Amino acid sequence: MTMPIPTQLYDAYIFDLDGTVYLGDHLLPTAFDTISRMRRLGKRTVFLSNNPTHFRADQAAKLTALGLPTPAEDVINSSVVMVNFLQRHLPHARLFVIGETPLQTELRAAGFELTEDVSRIDAVIASFDRTFVYHKLQVAFDAIRAGARFFATNGDRYCPVPGGGQPDAAAIIAAVEACTNTKIEAIVGKPSPHMAKAVLNLLGLPANRCVMTGDRLETDVLMGLEAGMAAALTLTGATTAEMLAESTIKPTYVLHQLAELLPG
Repeated sequence: MTMPIPTQLYDAYIFDLDGTVYLGDHLLPTAFDTISRMRRLGKRTVFLSNNPTHFRADQAAKLTALGLPTPAEDVINSSVVMVNFLQRHLPHARLFVIGETPLQTELRAAGFELTEDVSRIDAVIASFDRTFVYHKLQVAFDAIRAGARFFATNGDRYCPVPGGGQPDAAAIIAAVEACTNTKIEAIVGKPSPHMAKAVLNLLGLPANRCVMTGDRLETDVLMGLEAGMAAALTLTGATTAEMLAESTIKPTYVLHQLAELLPG
């Protein structure tokens, strides 16, 4: 069944990045014109990413270099949400992080100690990690068996890149769960309420005045719907029309390109 495209304007437009606004180092078709027009209309445009392998300042700088000037404060990624989550639930924790430099740097800057000393690890943090090796799995295995808690930045199966994709945090989570027989306690990125709360707090708007747009049903669309937002699926990334037809997750809108977000 064909889903409608928007016939109204919203106060805020929340965008996923990879596969929605850009792919690799290039904006996707109509992204520049659409987001620029929203800004001229006085609408808030913010960006939400599960990708913890970049600093949000770098993600903002990339958007700016692509012609969409964006302050770092208008980008929320799963690293930032993980820091906030741990500050609320496990302050001063000593962490073993399966993740890349940006995530580790964010956690250290927030006052967390990172260690491989199994006897001192309070929590294992799983993330998108292109430097993943057996040693990291061993430390996670030993720490969790010794009582450490287990959290993750995001649960994406893969990250879209030009020509294909890269295995993402779901692969790391699965490896740790399989060897420890321990289920992860919390994943803080999309579609979790932790990520939704972070962006709504940034915007200071009720959820029904916002629309979440992304290329994944199980993260972008689901988070938007569960938070009370409108949710637009764009068929420019990870999800095909065939996948949509088979899914039980039904977006408010379906877009072939971002320009369809704006009525008329």
